[in-house]
Amino acid sequence: MMKLMKAALATAFLVAGTAQASAESALRAILDDGVLKVGTTGDWNPMTVRSPATNSYTGYDIDVMTELAKDLGVEVEFVPTDWKTLVSGVTSGKYHITGSASVSPARAKAAGYSDSYFSLATVPLVLKKNGERFADWEDLNDPEVTVAATLGTTQEQQVKDFFPDAKHQIVEAPARDFQEVLSGRADAHITSNVEASTLVEKYGQMMIVPVSEPRAPTPVAMLLPQDDQVWINYVNTWIALKTERGFFRELGEKWQLTN
Repeated sequence: MMKLMKAALATAFLVAGTAQASAESALRAILDDGVLKVGTTGDWNPMTVRSPATNSYTGYDIDVMTELAKDLGVEVEFVPTDWKTLVSGVTSGKYHITGSASVSPARAKAAGYSDSYFSLATVPLVLKKNGERFADWEDLNDPEVTVAATLGTTQEQQVKDFFPDAKHQIVEAPARDFQEVLSGRADAHITSNVEASTLVEKYGQMMIVPVSEPRAPTPVAMLLPQDDQVWINYVNTWIALKTERGFFRELGEKWQLTN
């Protein structure tokens, strides 16, 4: 009898705990309020681009989050953030989820990740007029070379790891690393192969260094509250379903992403 009572009590605690977790989950808050709040930087073309004139966003991430909100049956609200506060915004509840972010152990210490649905790698960019100076990665690892990165991005740490002998120019948003190259304040910067393609198309004076191969292949995923397994499970289920139905493939084709 005592064993049966203990088992029943344990089951009751489990059910109560599950119900409490569901009640406290961001998923319940989203459904109750009718709004999905998404943190996005607006400075990562073609993933998320903010128009200052209209204060609106376009890009791959924007399409993903609009679709997620539609399937949840709620409105989507894009919350401005920057790379250095991307994680703290989701852990503090400023927004329920972020757009795409590179998966990193540092971020995973504080925030949860969804399953990945895309991957990228890092390449360096320089001005075409300086192209003859740089043929591969080691050409950038020189005391006479200044390499730029944006504060809070994955590339900030990569610049320090890849080029310990070079000078490091770390800029803070809304400034961007590629602007340092365009202005001549830096010789090079590194970014994802996804953004690199859009930059050289937009700025004809820039080029991707023809390195032997890109570095640091990295999956990207959405950041969510680390302890909210109910919300994480929902998002992962949604990603799996959308992947099977070709949503991410079609979106990649739309935005001409190299994967």
